[in-house]
Amino acid sequence: MKNTSSIFHLLIPSTPLFLILSFFHSFILSFLPMKCLILAAGYATRLYPLTENFPKPLLKVGDKTILDWLIDDIDGAGLVDEYVVISNHKFAHHFMDWAATKAQKVTVVDDGTSSNETRLGAVRDIQFAIEQLHLDDDMLVIAGDNLLDFSLQRFVRYANEKQTSCIMRFWEKDEQRLLKCGVVTVDQNDRILRMTEKSPTPETHWCCPPFYYYTRRDAHLVAKGIAEGCGVDAPGSYIAWLCTQTPVHAWEMPGRRFDIGNLQSYEQVQKDYQGITIL
Repeated sequence: MKNTSSIFHLLIPSTPLFLILSFFHSFILSFLPMKCLILAAGYATRLYPLTENFPKPLLKVGDKTILDWLIDDIDGAGLVDEYVVISNHKFAHHFMDWAATKAQKVTVVDDGTSSNETRLGAVRDIQFAIEQLHLDDDMLVIAGDNLLDFSLQRFVRYANEKQTSCIMRFWEKDEQRLLKCGVVTVDQNDRILRMTEKSPTPETHWCCPPFYYYTRRDAHLVAKGIAEGCGVDAPGSYIAWLCTQTPVHAWEMPGRRFDIGNLQSYEQVQKDYQGITIL
């Protein structure tokens, strides 16, 4: 969050003054603009030939692209003043053409890569956008190729209440799927104790989809995380490092996430997805 959060470290939780200031802090934060970073620099090789020359986030589900579903939901709360789409060089022109049709302010950042083998990785892409645009804001960081049946506005409100960086989590029963996910262990207050990415021995069944809220302070730590050896390919690798440095909380999702990983799952999502049904 903005620097207003520093006052809370000087107060004792549960005192009347703390509770009053906490309420007004969350209220004020709900009106402060933030940036939304959309991770869209992947090459979606598992969806070839459909995505060989076209970006997955711009595929249509129903009458809207995946990105339109996400942005139209987020924009309804008026919390974001700029959307930043991080693209590879191969697909940047597709995103620029799409951005030109949007009423919202959309900036496309070209990370300069042109193949799956030369990709920067999600964490380096985030830092690349921060440096290129000199970003100094709270950030909603989301994958551009996932759909949700609930509003992300609820997640932002949760982050404002916690006044920390936050992630989302859901209970994954399938142990094979857990091996391909970020997995988190939390305490009774949702604070992350540990997080791993694609561990061969997952500690829990709490799976973390690629939707994150960074406070302004924690967004400035991405470069430090990279320098200290956090993974760079999966976006959750930064959170796995960050939770060892500062409190991070994990919000339990109230609905479903639809991951479009291959042609079969894309066809299934086209049949099943009904839009946002949980506001």
